[in-house]
Amino acid sequence: MLRVRPVHFTSRPEKWEEFLAALGLAKTVDHGPWREFDAGSGRLALHVTEAGSPDDGTTSFGVEVGDLAEFARRTSLAGDESGSTTAELITADHGESCRITGRDGFTFLADPGAREVNGSGADAAVTVVGVWFTADPGPAAMTLQDIGARFRPVPDADETADFTAKNGGVLMVRPASGPSRSGLGFEYDGDVGTLRDRLAAAGLEVSETEEAFGRTLHVANPDAEGASTANPAPSIPPTLWISQRHREN
Repeated sequence: MLRVRPVHFTSRPEKWEEFLAALGLAKTVDHGPWREFDAGSGRLALHVTEAGSPDDGTTSFGVEVGDLAEFARRTSLAGDESGSTTAELITADHGESCRITGRDGFTFLADPGAREVNGSGADAAVTVVGVWFTADPGPAAMTLQDIGARFRPVPDADETADFTAKNGGVLMVRPASGPSRSGLGFEYDGDVGTLRDRLAAAGLEVSETEEAFGRTLHVANPDAEGASTANPAPSIPPTLWISQRHREN
């Protein structure tokens, strides 16, 4: 089992819930500072944090798996062959986990998937996307293959690489200068114009761009609205993107 499940840290959870509800995700877990939202494909967790904390407005790349020990064993074997990945069973703050490390030093966690995605109330056309920004995209793409993600060909891929997870969600590698970092986005496998109208009707600021292979919506980032110069977190993007899902001919 492999499911995409990033964790987003925010001091503005109510604004995020408004956005996610309008986008079409369904809240399925609410344990105080920890909340989970199921999409048609993939899952997103919100972790409430203090305003101005270093992690406020940031996203942690992450996945859910079935048998944690078996996942670590298989990933380690694949990593030994590729030379791009290490997998280590650890005890994290939230319990047992597996820490994956890529050749560029980027790390992320694979946590046990305690439950299946609950599609009730979620828009089946919405997919959660985790993004790995790195100056060394080749080995990063190999790491995603090592954990069992499936390569998804895209036109004019250049140094980019897209992968799907068997149990939902998309993982992307994108070239970027500086330290490796995580990003968050969404895909929509439906009428983007209808989605834009729905987001606007919910009072969200939304714009649209025409990309080479489809349309992309840009929604005002709830964290950017509350950001201040005193916030030590990395630059918070002003918008969140929802791309029209590209389908091969």
